[in-house]
Amino acid sequence: MMSYLISYDLNSPGQNYNDLYEAINNLGSCWHCLDSTWILDINKPAVDIRNALTPYIDSNDKLLVVKLSGEGAWTGFDRDCSSWLKNNL
Repeated sequence: MMSYLISYDLNSPGQNYNDLYEAINNLGSCWHCLDSTWILDINKPAVDIRNALTPYIDSNDKLLVVKLSGEGAWTGFDRDCSSWLKNNL
């Protein structure tokens, strides 16, 4: 599997983005331990992930999908969040 960082700025106040969160979860195994950041394990290119999520954001929102290299460092996360990173990066 490949890991992708998904990050976004959702700029419409009061919007309900639960459909976006569900769409990300439905794509594959996810890490979501930071508010606007996810890591997704999936065997698809970044453009396919972006295209799958674009219908769930507004035209003034920003979305970034970046393939990760596998190296990482972190601190301050609970056991579940750290464990997911160790097992999936």
